[in-house]
Amino acid sequence: MIFFKGLDILKKLKKGRPEAAPCPDPSPEQSKMSESPMEQEQKIEQQTPKRRERIRIDLLIHDLKVPLAVIEAGIVSLLQRRDKYGSLTDGQEKVLTRVLRNTRVTQRLVTDALELGRSREGIVNPIPCRISDFIEQALIEIFDLTDCSTSDKVKTCKDLHGLRSLLQEKGIALSVDEVFWHEDVCMDPAKTNQILRNLLNNALKYRRNRVELKVDRTDSYLVFSVKDDGEGIPAEYHNKIFQCYFQMNNTEGCPVRGHGLGLAGVMVLVEDLGGQLFLDSDVGRGARFLVKLPLAKG
Repeated sequence: MIFFKGLDILKKLKKGRPEAAPCPDPSPEQSKMSESPMEQEQKIEQQTPKRRERIRIDLLIHDLKVPLAVIEAGIVSLLQRRDKYGSLTDGQEKVLTRVLRNTRVTQRLVTDALELGRSREGIVNPIPCRISDFIEQALIEIFDLTDCSTSDKVKTCKDLHGLRSLLQEKGIALSVDEVFWHEDVCMDPAKTNQILRNLLNNALKYRRNRVELKVDRTDSYLVFSVKDDGEGIPAEYHNKIFQCYFQMNNTEGCPVRGHGLGLAGVMVLVEDLGGQLFLDSDVGRGARFLVKLPLAKG
């Protein structure tokens, strides 16, 4: 079991390269006391260009939302308003469905990038959220990109029993108490959804047959774990997989190629929410990621 915490590790993850653990940073009050007014002014001037550059990038990402929404609306209209726009051949419908699916992938990436940017600025928006809504939304977004019919079925599931049965057919075992399923908790749903969705996507890619999702809570924490029955992660890579752009290659028992960003993003979000991330894995016995997030007071 490995437990990652602390701003020093978060800084290393954002840099994307390993380094020796630094001494604990002084508190803001101590830093101010040790710096002269001139030094503080120089530091602000040095940080301003970087901050402006980040804002430019975030604004560019934000502005992508409008054309993507127009593209999505146009494709949906062609698929659903055939009385107005004309009939489609089977081939045309397949192409438009694929385009729509990838448009939604891009929309989700834009949303994720903006959420990471807000997290980097320390912006957290806890609101009351029902556990069932949070879990179902993550599942809908996952299946929306790979299995639209299952996504639609998740949307129409009336109870926990029906959802469990549906997921069981897809090789996902959902474990959650029915009383807790209907409870409201106070959390940042966008960031928490992003964490769960990335972990579930990873598990579905690397599984052999089965993924287990367990959700629970204590008085102060939301706790969930995602486990797959895949090849597992060798102990020597437990630190590296949370670094930006690191990927295990095929010779290391990894059958899937990614971009090396998902788990690094998960780590950043968990840390920024004040949570804890645990990894339990080894070769031949799958991987289990456990997340523990503090709940805000509603």
